[in-house]
Amino acid sequence: MPRFEVLAYFLSVFLIVNTLTRAVLLVYEGDMSNLALAHLLEIFGAGLIYDLAAAAWFLIPLALLAAIIPDTRVGRRVHAVAASLGCLALLAAILFTAVAEFLFWNEFSSRFNFIAVDYLVYTREVLGNIEESYHVNLILSCIAIATVLIAWPLRRRFWSTASAAAGNWKQRTGMFLAILLLPAASYFLVNDTFKTHQASASASQLAGNGDYELFRAFRDNKLDYRRFYKVLPEAQAKQIMRTAFTKGAASAHFLPDARNPLARSIIAAGPERRLNVVLVSMESMGADYLASFGGQEGLTPNLDRLAREGMMFTQTYATGLRTVRGLEALTLSMPPTPGHAVVMRKNNKGFQTLGQVFREHGYDSLYLYGGYSYFDNMKDFFGGNGYAVIDRMDMPDDQISHETIWGVADEDLFRKTLQVLDARTADGRKVFAHVMTTSNHRPYTYPEGRIDIPSGSGRAGAVKYADWAIGQFVEQAARHAWFKDTIFVFVADHTSHGRGRTDLPPEAFHIPLIIWSPANIHPQRIDTLASQIDVGPTLLSLLHFSYTSQFFGQDILAQGRNNPRALMANYQTVGLLESGMVVELSPRRQVRVLDAINGKPRMQDPQAGRLVDEAIGYYQVASGILRNGGLLGTDN
Repeated sequence: MPRFEVLAYFLSVFLIVNTLTRAVLLVYEGDMSNLALAHLLEIFGAGLIYDLAAAAWFLIPLALLAAIIPDTRVGRRVHAVAASLGCLALLAAILFTAVAEFLFWNEFSSRFNFIAVDYLVYTREVLGNIEESYHVNLILSCIAIATVLIAWPLRRRFWSTASAAAGNWKQRTGMFLAILLLPAASYFLVNDTFKTHQASASASQLAGNGDYELFRAFRDNKLDYRRFYKVLPEAQAKQIMRTAFTKGAASAHFLPDARNPLARSIIAAGPERRLNVVLVSMESMGADYLASFGGQEGLTPNLDRLAREGMMFTQTYATGLRTVRGLEALTLSMPPTPGHAVVMRKNNKGFQTLGQVFREHGYDSLYLYGGYSYFDNMKDFFGGNGYAVIDRMDMPDDQISHETIWGVADEDLFRKTLQVLDARTADGRKVFAHVMTTSNHRPYTYPEGRIDIPSGSGRAGAVKYADWAIGQFVEQAARHAWFKDTIFVFVADHTSHGRGRTDLPPEAFHIPLIIWSPANIHPQRIDTLASQIDVGPTLLSLLHFSYTSQFFGQDILAQGRNNPRALMANYQTVGLLESGMVVELSPRRQVRVLDAINGKPRMQDPQAGRLVDEAIGYYQVASGILRNGGLLGTDN
């Protein structure tokens, strides 16, 4: 049945394109350790397995054509035309995927994953961002030209093969069924094993295949912690959590009959301070951009000044690499459990939130976003958890100086924030406002004339503009009556990069945290290791709020000094940073303990066992609470 040999043509081209893509990404990544011969063999050897696993699925439509079109004179010609058009379309799709993978890698240092799946849902923002950030027509034209250049030399031999004999219908059906065994084999036999034994995190990603990873992310976008990760006896996990919350926390009293093991009564150290709070989540503002946090000089003069004048937390770490992870941590004070952030889940209500605590104390809780809040399910999450949501729909066009597909310029969002605060505080009400910025995001455009870097020229300009907008915001806020009774919190949602020698390189999660209020906060520097989930409890402590807490976070200024640690996640790997080590928990119950600085194994360290149990305790208890809608029964 020579007709079926067209599948070999397609398979050869598929493997060549994906091998070249892997080579380009390897060079672009620039990790010299991957160039060692042994590592190259591991990367490309494992890569071949994943390429074959992905190719098996692409063979199905070509095999179906070969099977259903009869082996007659007309049928052979029909098959040749159909197979030619089908292969051209598939080849164009493969080249498009290769380009998309490069752009995705440039943004996330990874093959396609949960993020790619999520972005397929929000086509308006994603396609709009691509259109604003890249020369789309040029890219598509190049893909079309490349498709023709690859296909043209093969046209005669391919046509001859495609129009050759195909055998009778029984033979064709048998061949088709045999080919169907290939994707079935890839589904059941190929898993992450070939990637996890790579020498580095970048090598693991390079060994993958974009098509395979995308399919896998669709299939496994929800992970049951108890099924895939290392666990402890439930009573031990609960006790580990309770022990963590009693380190230096004399003001915490656990509730004896609560089904949630974290439920505890927080008793304030003094009378309640009735101050407004403006919490600004700064898009992609990693610590490496702020000179005051050891980063680049000259980009953030306003934030550097606020850091000197307020509380500057130098060792705070984000829980993830996406905005929804930052929102989850700041709002729910919860570890980044495997799979989707809670914001993105269907069952995302009924949990204690920072806004809920403020509402219980008589505050108006607001969420202000410069874009359309249906993106990443923000409107459903915040609106369903006691926040009043204010987004692009509430901003008249004549009040917008500039916007991208992600949202309005930061200065416009801050102008709206001032208006809302004026209206809400006019009758004496207190306000908690969570503000989420968007300007420090590709395509990095902003109003002209604000800073000395041209709009759209790159990340540095977006960072400097975001800082300029914050400077304008606090300067204008100082003229309002409510300013002297307001605390401002500036914290990043995540950093702008995820590259590193391990799955969880601490430097890729290091973010600034500044609490500023000239009339209420004295300048001080806090070097305690802390997590993004600690921001809410620390803020509530500064306000002397007494409340019942189910938060996983802690007051950095009190308990945090006795229990310094940070929690972080990168897609499916979750972990704990403590005592100069990073514990990584991965699917198939894998555990690694690595040096936080050089990434070398430290599983033999005397503290490793304790840290592993502590990490498991955090994620096992958090996953159980999520599974049970905020409660954790004794049988879970």
